[in-house]
Amino acid sequence: MPEDTRTAAAAAHSRKIRTDAVLESAVDLARRAAEDVARPGSVGAHQGTRMEDDRLLTHFFDARDPGYRGWHWAVTLARVPRSKVVTVCEVNLLPGDGALLAPAWVPWEERLRPEDVSREDTLPYQQDDERLEQGIEDTGDDPDLPLIRDLGLGRPRVLSRQGRDEAVERWYTSEHGPGRGRTSASTCSTCGFLLKMPGSMRTVFGVCANEWSADDGSVVSLDHACGSHSETDLPADGPQWPVQPSHLDDFASDLDRVPTGAAMSSSQD
Repeated sequence: MPEDTRTAAAAAHSRKIRTDAVLESAVDLARRAAEDVARPGSVGAHQGTRMEDDRLLTHFFDARDPGYRGWHWAVTLARVPRSKVVTVCEVNLLPGDGALLAPAWVPWEERLRPEDVSREDTLPYQQDDERLEQGIEDTGDDPDLPLIRDLGLGRPRVLSRQGRDEAVERWYTSEHGPGRGRTSASTCSTCGFLLKMPGSMRTVFGVCANEWSADDGSVVSLDHACGSHSETDLPADGPQWPVQPSHLDDFASDLDRVPTGAAMSSSQD
């Protein structure tokens, strides 16, 4: 909006707007306009008026629909100069103080959470991802210069410091971190099924390779613990591997196989 237009609009709002008796008295016309749009019986009592500009006024009515408590109907009326013919400009259902409103709109890419994504979904490419940084590339085409590459990776982007820090925080505070599933005094750092991670992560994390563990194939902290430790702390004279089958009561099993009628007749004998 040009500066002179904004100045004129500000001056129009700052000046005193004259009341309009013709528009103020057109309550019935405004009500009929609201009832033409609203559900039957949902237009309530007249709440008042507000002058918007010269010969432009809005009537307000209570909204009686149970689903719109705190809302009101707003009907804007107008008339041309030196005329008493009132025209309906617009009808709106507007929220008031304490009205129940829908939550603020959040774009899809901000609503999506990691747990919403399945293996079949494909995420869009994100060029500016703070979790990633440019990988080390060749220094040039000169054969006399040494080639500098991100060793053995060949990826255009690798984890940034922020990406690594977020992963450490997420993994360490998960159910695979310390204090979760603590059923053994021995931690993963002393377990033979632990595969140490390469690089700086090896001082904090590893991958569980025990198919009998609930953490199999998952990243676990070195101070995590579970009951499937390779050097279990159960006493030597306790249960041995493989676990022995439970003892069955043969007599109870025979009774379970007896038909109900036969059991009843034998008890009567």
